Amino acid sequence: MIRTVISLDPEQKAWLDNVAKERGKSMTEIVREALTHYRKRQDRGKNSTLPTLLKRTQGIWRQGDGLAWQRKLRDEWGDR
Repeated sequence: MIRTVISLDPEQKAWLDNVAKERGKSMTEIVREALTHYRKRQDRGKNSTLPTLLKRTQGIWRQGDGLAWQRKLRDEWGDR
């Protein structure tokens, strides 16, 4: 593992020490967990671009002709 130094304000350090104590873990482990969680959230955002979403959802409609289904649904709107 690579060691690094970060600067925290006193309030952040106190909060981090408190969380570490409550969970019975080291401050370093809490920071690693937080970084892992943050990276997952960031990576999820990258997968939310339109081209990525279209590629991921391509072919999931298995109910026949999607355009016909859309037209039937829209025809119901005119009945109201």
